[in-house]
Amino acid sequence: MDRIRIIGGNKLHGTIPISGAKNAALPLMIAAMLTDETLILDNVPRLADVAQLQRILGNHGVDIMAAGKRPGDHEYQGQTLHISAKNIIDTTAPYELVSKMRASFWVIAPLLARMHEAKVSLPGGCAIGTRPVDLLIMALEKLGAELSIDAGYVVAKAPGGLKGATIEFPKVTVSGTHVALMAATLARGTTIIANAACEPEITDVADCLNKMGAKITGAGTPRILIEGVAKLHGARHTVLPDRIETGTYAMAVAMTGGEVQLSGARPELLQSALDVLTEAGATITVNNDGIRVARNGAGISPVTVSTAPFPGFPTDLQAQLMALMTRAKGASHITETIFENRFMHVQELARFGARIQLDGETATIDGVARLRGAPVMATDLRASVSLVIAALAAEGETMVNRIYHLDRGFERLEEKLSACGASIERISG
Repeated sequence: MDRIRIIGGNKLHGTIPISGAKNAALPLMIAAMLTDETLILDNVPRLADVAQLQRILGNHGVDIMAAGKRPGDHEYQGQTLHISAKNIIDTTAPYELVSKMRASFWVIAPLLARMHEAKVSLPGGCAIGTRPVDLLIMALEKLGAELSIDAGYVVAKAPGGLKGATIEFPKVTVSGTHVALMAATLARGTTIIANAACEPEITDVADCLNKMGAKITGAGTPRILIEGVAKLHGARHTVLPDRIETGTYAMAVAMTGGEVQLSGARPELLQSALDVLTEAGATITVNNDGIRVARNGAGISPVTVSTAPFPGFPTDLQAQLMALMTRAKGASHITETIFENRFMHVQELARFGARIQLDGETATIDGVARLRGAPVMATDLRASVSLVIAALAAEGETMVNRIYHLDRGFERLEEKLSACGASIERISG
């Protein structure tokens, strides 16, 4: 199993290209099943999760052709996927595939909308809390689907097709909004999604669906209106830049000091996180090529933050911020309001010498003068990259184990950081 070795203490200087957003690429790939024509997606990141979803879609008979510059080429702009769901040969998504990636459950929406039936395995456990699918099921039932659960599978039928309806979510749900949006595009009549998630990735999917002939307005606001259409066609769409990757590297620069250009980043996608970084002592400059992040001379100031749905501070940057705050001058407070069990990185950060106390959903981080390298273990995707951030500033060597989590969400992490002066390498085996 691969590991990453980091020798801390180097400042970061240079340019990091920001990849396409994983959280947009996955639902966009699934949305390709809504049409029998080809959807072309540009700027798709090369990630383990993307490769896994390609296998899952292939199981349904979807043909995917990948084109793009080879890894290692200097001007690297992700890959282009040509996705054709002309003939859907199987409407069952089996447990062994769905259990590897929760987002693959979302195939239920296009299968129901286009084929009027689906049998999809429940996704099973997840390291960060329960993340139940009950809101997704509720949304599909509102659209007229008949659903039952049989031997761990959701069996869904819509004999005459789906019908437009008003779907009001009791709490903001990104996955529920994605599923409702996709399903409603081919439903007869008008659908209103109330209390919809406002994340930029939802807007990106809606933009792509509109290019395919859908009639969606209000994406990016809490009220989305969808006029159902009989058929969607092919289109070409570029995946938006990954705001979580942007925020992660911005925090790495704030942690180590130095100055890095985050090429292709879009500040409006993560303004709340950039505001927190400014408060912490980093200098953020927006320019034509993206965002420049610097911390020269000034120390790290403590902050108080609560995670919140967009446009609030993202839960997916909580672990990275906590790593940064381990070196702040004073006490910081981070409250996690989105997912339970999302503090599993705390005990691993403590191995560097960090001082963190947990009280329910709030962590208090007392900054220390220095961290020391240690062997640590990744527990989930975002937690694993927080260990990398801590290691970049720690004295001596850190070995990060179980890094397959990193490969799910960060494209060429070691390459991007080492190009900016970090001492970081992957050790295979």
